[in-house]
Amino acid sequence: MTVTDAGLDRAIGTVLDHCFAVRPGEHVLVVGDAATRDLAEAIWQGSRARDAEAVLLLIEERLDGEPARPVAGAMAAADVFIVATRQSLSHMNARKEATARGARGATLPGVTSAMLTRAMAVDLPALRARGSAAARLFTQAGTAHLTCPNGTDMWFRIGGREGIADDGDLTAPQAFGNLPCGEAAISPETGHGRIAASSVTPAGILPEPMLLTVEDGQLTDATGPHGGAFLELLRSHGRAGTNLAELGVGTNDGAAFTGNVLEDEKVLGTAHVAFGASDAFGGTVYVPIHRDVVIVDPTLDVDGHRVLDAGQWLLDTAPTSAGGAR
Repeated sequence: MTVTDAGLDRAIGTVLDHCFAVRPGEHVLVVGDAATRDLAEAIWQGSRARDAEAVLLLIEERLDGEPARPVAGAMAAADVFIVATRQSLSHMNARKEATARGARGATLPGVTSAMLTRAMAVDLPALRARGSAAARLFTQAGTAHLTCPNGTDMWFRIGGREGIADDGDLTAPQAFGNLPCGEAAISPETGHGRIAASSVTPAGILPEPMLLTVEDGQLTDATGPHGGAFLELLRSHGRAGTNLAELGVGTNDGAAFTGNVLEDEKVLGTAHVAFGASDAFGGTVYVPIHRDVVIVDPTLDVDGHRVLDAGQWLLDTAPTSAGGAR
């Protein structure tokens, strides 16, 4: 898509006004790096235009690990932090400590101006209704079954865990999410089966699926494009790195499948599975890595309720005793 200044300004306005509800005088920290500098500066300028005490912090580009202590300190001191960097800080202690201190925040790993413009030009109430319905069902359910003709056949045990809707509502103290928003997810207790992934970090869209094998909640094998490197990276963090961390579905009808997993996992009708850290959303594993893989055109059944059918959203968004399912 062609990104216009007006389109980007509207997207930034949605983030600041409708996601965070930034108020005059609030301390807003915007973190960027070499890859996102222009966009980070635009978000900073938007914050200043709303009379916030806004600070722009540019950091060294990296792929994994905790940020430097001054970055963590600045995040913890802010009322609002917006981290638009190549690396995801979502599962880092620096982010969790800032949240625990009361800051509202979002991470935008790998974000681009086109992505933000496209994926934030959506009907937020409708997006939030889809996310809430899926999160309710995840919370109430015991098992989930994910399939796809390309080779995915994966069972998850999810009882006793809480579903989370990442819907862009970041107005309450300690609120945190991804932007662009648009997913519902849960951290499984365990799972087993095979996953055929079409998009992974950092390779993007694959020429043919990466085939992942999961046994007793652990990734045990990965073949196909980039499979060996993907498995080696996760194994470098021990069993915590290969932990089955997340099952999620995309709820954003404005997102596009581009090869950037931040956006790919939000596309309405996709499913994603992640490995590594899970403690940020109901799991028990902390490790400084979290890697998602995206499955296109999947079918997802949760306790017998069909959420997705070959990539088509079927879940009723009206609250019901059945978790919003039909």
